[in-house]
Amino acid sequence: MESQRQKKYAKLIQKELGEIFQKEARHLIGRTMVTVTRVEVSPDLGFAKVNLSFLLADKNQAFDLINDHKKEIRHHLGKRIGKSVRIIPELAFFPDDSASYAQHMDKIISGLNIPPAPEEDEEED
Repeated sequence: MESQRQKKYAKLIQKELGEIFQKEARHLIGRTMVTVTRVEVSPDLGFAKVNLSFLLADKNQAFDLINDHKKEIRHHLGKRIGKSVRIIPELAFFPDDSASYAQHMDKIISGLNIPPAPEEDEEED
């Protein structure tokens, strides 16, 4: 269970990483839209698991590119939150497949052949 401090720290990191991907890391990702879906922080605040979702690109290629430049991304994060926190956490990025899973399930559900329910005659007394 996460403490209030961990949750607050995770929200701050999520917000700042989102802005970093929109502004400073634009040269890394190009037109790809990166969403920081979730951040989990260790109890000592020294490690952060970051889940990323991608739009408009090959997610494996974009994920590998971000993983290769995580030192640069951490540096940008340090410049943004360095004055308000003591520790800039090590970052570990993980792909978030929840959006693609939701699309897959929507496709399956819409493809089902479900007959309409029979109409019941309501008799009034």
